[in-house]
Amino acid sequence: MLLHRLYKFALVSVALAIASTAVAEPVVDKPAPVFSGAAADGSTINLADLRGKTVVLEWTNHECPFVVKHYESGNIPDLQKDAVAKGIVWLQVITSAPDKQGNVTGEIAQKLNAHRGATPTNTVLDQNGVIGKLYAATNTPQFFIINPEGVLVYKGGIDSIPSADKSDIPKAENYVKAALADLEAGRKVAKASTKPYGCSVKYAS
Repeated sequence: MLLHRLYKFALVSVALAIASTAVAEPVVDKPAPVFSGAAADGSTINLADLRGKTVVLEWTNHECPFVVKHYESGNIPDLQKDAVAKGIVWLQVITSAPDKQGNVTGEIAQKLNAHRGATPTNTVLDQNGVIGKLYAATNTPQFFIINPEGVLVYKGGIDSIPSADKSDIPKAENYVKAALADLEAGRKVAKASTKPYGCSVKYAS
């Protein structure tokens, strides 16, 4: 009986350990969680295949007013254009479950980007929320930057003023722009972890 109880306790402990690992937040200066996901253009994105390149993950939701702020102003499209021109892989991630705000097909995602002048390398469709939960993504917009060695070097918000007002953009410190500048200069990212703001990520549950 005692052995049986010990066995059950061990199984529960292992299950709890697995569960806690599954929801653990990614850690700056540690390897970024690897994933594979369907892209808007019909391809499959494997993060492991992008080793050797800087990768930006941008959680987005086109219906979120905080996202609208940064797209209508040109703030995020300008960051994308500059980054992609330098060989950086910029991936939008849409973690909006079916029937939730921001859920789109790949075709619609591409049309939205064309309409907004957005130029990400690609868009990952994460309807089941697996990638979002892997990165503990909580907000749109929210960013994670991975260096060419596959190490997470930045996670957090786009800038220092948590509002949906476009007039705040020029006054804000752009954390993503600064982090990419640090990387380009071969420096350690000065502000590697900041607080994201915006709408909640629209998980199924």
